[in-house]
Amino acid sequence: MPVSVDSAKVRAIAELARLAIPSEAEAVLATELSAVLDLFAALAAAPVDGLAPLAHPGDPTLRLRADLVTETDQHEAFAAVAPAESAGYYLVPKVIE
Repeated sequence: MPVSVDSAKVRAIAELARLAIPSEAEAVLATELSAVLDLFAALAAAPVDGLAPLAHPGDPTLRLRADLVTETDQHEAFAAVAPAESAGYYLVPKVIE
């Protein structure tokens, strides 16, 4: 069922929204608003009985990759060039009193 918006309705909506719309733009806005309302009417007419709500419109399955180690442990090389290291941790100057 198409919904029609005329210039009088556009003026009323503009007044409620406190918008200043030029009179030459009223016809264009009426056509555009009618098109938007027609889309909402089409959505409202869609058969959705028995459909479960979706959390996300995309595919809910995740593509997983193999959990493989790709880098070797380089802690000793990094600790060798660190200014200070103790018990496997890097020591840094205290910045908060």
